[in-house]
Amino acid sequence: MEQSTAERRHNLYARTYPECRHEGLWVGGGKMKKHIVVMLVVCGLALVSSGVSSSAEELAWQEIARGRPDLSTVLVDTQDPRIIYCGSGNTIFKTEDSAQSWQSVLSLSGRDKTVNLLSFDPYNKNALYAAAKAGLFYSLNQGRNWRRIFRGKNYLESDCTALAILPEGIYLGTKAGLFLSKDRGRSWYKEKSFLSSSHILAIAYDAREPDYLYVASSNGVFKTADGGRNWERVFIGSPSENGADTPEDDLGNRDEEVRFSDIKHIAIDPQNLNCLYLATSRGVYQTKDRGKNWELLTTFGLLSKDVRFVLASSGKNLYAATKSAVFVFNQERWEELSLRLPTEEVRFLASDSRGNLYAACDKGLFKAVIDYSDSYQDKKITAASAEGEPDIRQVQQAAIRYAEVEPEKIKKWRRQAAHKALLPTLSVGIDRDTGDLWHWEGGSSTKPEDDVLRRGRDSIGWDVSLSWNLGELIWNDDQTSIDVRSRLMVELRDDILDEVTKLYFERLRIKAELDNLAIEDRKKRFEKELRLRELTANLDALTGGYFSEHT
Repeated sequence: MEQSTAERRHNLYARTYPECRHEGLWVGGGKMKKHIVVMLVVCGLALVSSGVSSSAEELAWQEIARGRPDLSTVLVDTQDPRIIYCGSGNTIFKTEDSAQSWQSVLSLSGRDKTVNLLSFDPYNKNALYAAAKAGLFYSLNQGRNWRRIFRGKNYLESDCTALAILPEGIYLGTKAGLFLSKDRGRSWYKEKSFLSSSHILAIAYDAREPDYLYVASSNGVFKTADGGRNWERVFIGSPSENGADTPEDDLGNRDEEVRFSDIKHIAIDPQNLNCLYLATSRGVYQTKDRGKNWELLTTFGLLSKDVRFVLASSGKNLYAATKSAVFVFNQERWEELSLRLPTEEVRFLASDSRGNLYAACDKGLFKAVIDYSDSYQDKKITAASAEGEPDIRQVQQAAIRYAEVEPEKIKKWRRQAAHKALLPTLSVGIDRDTGDLWHWEGGSSTKPEDDVLRRGRDSIGWDVSLSWNLGELIWNDDQTSIDVRSRLMVELRDDILDEVTKLYFERLRIKAELDNLAIEDRKKRFEKELRLRELTANLDALTGGYFSEHT
């Protein structure tokens, strides 16, 4: 019979904290109610004394949009987190009391007038912009009144997707190019070159350095360092079908141009303006030198490499969103934060100064409070998940043996090379004497076959010699070859150990997440179990089946 979530968690903590496992402390033994109180107190003290904090798997999400579905974007006031704006379909809602009550501040008439993006004016705290499929809208009084300041010539130009408000003007990204207004929206002109017709996906900038602007488009990432006078492409996009794991049924719901681009979103690190992050269908790329060099971050922990949104928060944390999950980059791996997030599609992420994370989803607006003081991963729960499985050192040794990269192999070669001088060099020689090989048969002239040239018997000589090169006892030329092979073997062994270690602990984390996942959430459970099988297969491939045989 399948255990409930409470029973599994009870058994997991029973194995994790044996110090609490005294008679009468665990529920279910027919003890009195006071034993339950004692159990809670003892376990609470154990958690506090061990410094265990809430793990990422137990992150609680609260729906704060009061049942408003189909959220596309969210904007939190940086000075007053109680003020929140969100776009739901063709309507913008606002709350001034931390989502206790909401009011509609803008409603667009007509079909398909979705609000794509909301943005504050960094130079006017009362000004607010709304980029929608029907154009760009502007409010000078915190959303009470609105007016449209941009409308394209066709539906692609009118579909506004990205926005940057800088001192010299407003940059507006659409599905048909990048536009610029130097008079606060009274007149607009389109940027030239690659940005004149590209689908603009996102714009990254910081008001502290207004000359630098980064534009993510379907053709790549472009950078300007002089306020838009010159543009340089710093990242080239490639087709998302090449190596991407985007489902085919989801590709049909996207615009044709975006389907063939692996770039999804870009964000600048507020703690380091030289650092940017790029969300792609292959994972998250990072640059630490303003786009000159890009590095693909590890994908360990990501259930899907198709990252659609990336957020670098002021709390020194990097968040990423795939189609239906939210992750945080922690200690060179991704940890899922959305195990309790009831949604099918995550569309936008935002954070505030109080450590709150917001996710605009198809099922509403969700909020979570994250504690940054401690690690997200509960080490004791992870250790309990490893019960009944080989230790990491055993798995590493199995991988080394299977790949035949043991350190003893090189030592054996060195000993054998040193003893080579004791063995002689064997030479065998053969000498044939052909002087008497042919001769004339003499004798009587009356007998037959006289005076005939005949072939005689072979005259063969042979010899055997042994020689020693005692100088090889001091130095052997084979040592040079062994040194080269030793260096290559060390590099190969390090790569194997690194891969095995990552896979091993990734599998433990997935198991811990499964233990904390509700049984009712079948979709996420299926994804986690599938990932668990994948990691097990990878470990078996590296250890020759050792891992499964000893599990």
